Amino acid sequence: MPLFTFNSELAREGLRHLGYPAYFGLLLVVFKVFGVLALAIPQVPGRVKEWAYAGFGFDFISASVSHWVVDGFGVQAIFPWLFLIFLVISYVNYHKLRAGDHPQRI
Repeated sequence: MPLFTFNSELAREGLRHLGYPAYFGLLLVVFKVFGVLALAIPQVPGRVKEWAYAGFGFDFISASVSHWVVDGFGVQAIFPWLFLIFLVISYVNYHKLRAGDHPQRI
């Protein structure tokens, strides 16, 4: 869980390896925690949830590109796309649920 491991030596070395400053890990964790809360709490407005989905999408794509640029195409560059697939599935289902809450009139 990144919330508890972002400050580990392995995480700090990973950020250094990719060329990111040390504070970037804390920034990522803060945004991810708020993003998870936005998606998990039903009372959060839909527009905020849309931004959370977009933020996670940018995060996963950026992680893939970062690994690809630094280490070349490999498992580390592909792995974030697996999370992106789950995110897209969640996003599609979120909209299906919202459409069910507000049936369209014919």
